[in-house]
Amino acid sequence: MAASSSDVTLPVAMIETATPLLAWTIVLPVALALMGAASLLLLRRWPRATLPAAVIVVLAILVCEAALLWQVYTGGPVSMTMGKWLPPFGISLTADLFGAGFALAAALVTLVVLIYAETDRDESDRGDNFHAMVLLLLAGVTGAFLTGDLFNLYVWFEVTLIASFGLLVLGGRPVQLDAAVKYGFLNFLATTLFLLSLGLLYGLLGTLNMADIMRVAPQASPAAMTGVAALLLLAFGMKAAAFPLNAWLPASYHVPPVAVSALFASLLTKVGAYALLRTLVAVLPGSRDVLEPVLVLLAILTLVLAPLGAIAETHLRRAIGFLVIGGIGAVLAGIALPNASGVAGAGLYVFHAMLTMAVLYMVAGLIEKRSGSFDTRQMGGFYAASTPLSILFLGAVLATAGVPPFLGFWPKLLLLQAGAEQGVSGSADTWMATALVVALLVNAVLTLIAGTRLWAHIFWRQGNEGASEHDALALLPLDRRGRLGLAMSVALALVVGAAGLWPNPMMAGARDGASDMLNPARYVAATGLAGDEP
Repeated sequence: MAASSSDVTLPVAMIETATPLLAWTIVLPVALALMGAASLLLLRRWPRATLPAAVIVVLAILVCEAALLWQVYTGGPVSMTMGKWLPPFGISLTADLFGAGFALAAALVTLVVLIYAETDRDESDRGDNFHAMVLLLLAGVTGAFLTGDLFNLYVWFEVTLIASFGLLVLGGRPVQLDAAVKYGFLNFLATTLFLLSLGLLYGLLGTLNMADIMRVAPQASPAAMTGVAALLLLAFGMKAAAFPLNAWLPASYHVPPVAVSALFASLLTKVGAYALLRTLVAVLPGSRDVLEPVLVLLAILTLVLAPLGAIAETHLRRAIGFLVIGGIGAVLAGIALPNASGVAGAGLYVFHAMLTMAVLYMVAGLIEKRSGSFDTRQMGGFYAASTPLSILFLGAVLATAGVPPFLGFWPKLLLLQAGAEQGVSGSADTWMATALVVALLVNAVLTLIAGTRLWAHIFWRQGNEGASEHDALALLPLDRRGRLGLAMSVALALVVGAAGLWPNPMMAGARDGASDMLNPARYVAATGLAGDEP
């Protein structure tokens, strides 16, 4: 038995009403990804079939998630619970605009990266289960975006952790194993803290259903709930790579194949950022208010220090990793400014970063392939030799910095608007809003400096560091698979560019999604709990 969409408000109606066919779109993305991963393991003896099969599965997921997003956009949040264990006892999948939109972006990035990955794969890599692990990662990420239960969120975190470990060590090089230890230790610590907070939360409230927590949390001890929220902030902040818990990201994201780096930067930290947004803004808003000074401090430090790390870095992908961390500071700023513009800006920034960071890493992989080096000091002269790469990289940098009219400008505009609204409200926390606005502007400038510095070293400089201006460039040509990677990078960059030039649908969706976060009545009603007394 399944409970379905927002027009169902009572458990009795859930039992007696058949599930509409369209409501299954909330389950199918997760089910298809899990079944696809299992099926690809059975195709190990036919390794050439795994990529086409994976692409077909992700295309089907994209269709389901597009239908789900349209359903949520036109009718409000939807929910489904398997079996006759109805909410809050059963585990529900519940989607609002943010969850459905992020799931769609994750599937789009996965599709592009699956094809791009063929740039570096050869016959010796056949049968390594890469495509199965990518689908398993997508299943975990999609489940995390669509779940309506905190324990289920923990389960999906574990699924993503298993898949990411497999992808991180794929190849077995010593440097990968070293990165896996650093990545694994802090992520295991984060999941342990998350599990601890779930135990405390269940002991306090007797439920882990997000909609049910929204109803009963105001009756619990404020001090105890703030302690739980602080634990969640620590756990999710670690997974999102917020300062000062971010050292694992630049120490690990640069070692796997570049396609894996692109997936990690687009999906893994964004799941942590989404979890922070969901739990602190929608589920435990009262505790968020108490933690606001801490959130402001973390946001400012992350916004300012991360691009400084990128400026000091000479390893291309490590530098981009610091830019990924800086984006998490923008999401934290939106959580620290919990008005409609702030939450909309945080949500839209997550969507933008999922697409833009994938482009940035994919272009970085092509640069490394042509130069034969990871060190920007050993690069140079790409502008004349490869104009498309130059344009792609510069466009991704400008989008990351938030330069208009690129995609990154619009979420930062919403965040600045949120700070201005908070600053003129006359409230006691005006100074915090002002500090966040300054930090956002400083982050934009520093990110632009870091990105254009990389661009100048790689593209504008005539040759390697210390080389004579008359020395010939020794760039490797792109083969057929390299041109395929370039085509995939261009395709995703065009999506990012079109979204930046036509931002109205995303801006409207972000504001509607923020409205459901700040006033979750429709979210609670979708689960059938609206009529129950706390």
